[in-house]
Amino acid sequence: MLGSVNSIETFALLDGPGVRTVIFLNGCHLRCKYCHNPETWKLQKNNITSDEIVKKCLRNKPYFKRNNGGVTFSGGEPLLQYDFLVGTCKKLKEENIHIAIDTSGIGLGNYTELLNTIDLVLLDVKYITKEGFKQITGNDYLDKYFQFLEQLNKSNVEVWIRQVIIPEVNDNEQYIHELATFIKKNIKNVKRVDFLPYTSLGKEKYKKLNIPYPYKDKEDMDKEKSQKLYEIFMKEFKDYYE
Repeated sequence: MLGSVNSIETFALLDGPGVRTVIFLNGCHLRCKYCHNPETWKLQKNNITSDEIVKKCLRNKPYFKRNNGGVTFSGGEPLLQYDFLVGTCKKLKEENIHIAIDTSGIGLGNYTELLNTIDLVLLDVKYITKEGFKQITGNDYLDKYFQFLEQLNKSNVEVWIRQVIIPEVNDNEQYIHELATFIKKNIKNVKRVDFLPYTSLGKEKYKKLNIPYPYKDKEDMDKEKSQKLYEIFMKEFKDYYE
């Protein structure tokens, strides 16, 4: 089974528990204004087999065992290469490797087989209203997001939420309170929530790819303000942790 992989990062520390091998898959329907990986947007020619990925990951298995690490599929949007993703995850699970996917939840439809195979979903929250979602991502796919949530909530997969905090977009207490309500109402099995302050570090990639950078005039998010908003969020949300 062949898949379209943009790159593979080893010894990553921010994409799930422990030391991770991160597989960046090509293809994404969204065009998020703060995206750091525009090189993964287009689905390129298939270039690697499931067996080759498993072989590369097994090289790092001793490190996984030492600190509860494993493999994370990111992108792009890994759900768009569903058959390849499921096939590869099943082979990794045969090797008793912890598997996570980093996803926007915008894929092709039925995710049951995948959710029965993996251990963790790193779930992006783009925005909590249809209008805001479209403004951030350039696409009106919030309904597809809820389709993914419906299936995710039926599984026992652990969920870590990731929310990018953007100046003059969602860096206010009203949004933070609404976010807490949204998660409590719509997403189960949440074990962790991370606020990611917006940065313009990906801007150089846009220049190299000759793509206009949507936030060219926006300052990076103040980390102290982001932390204060996180503390406000956690006061309201902490009792929801399971």
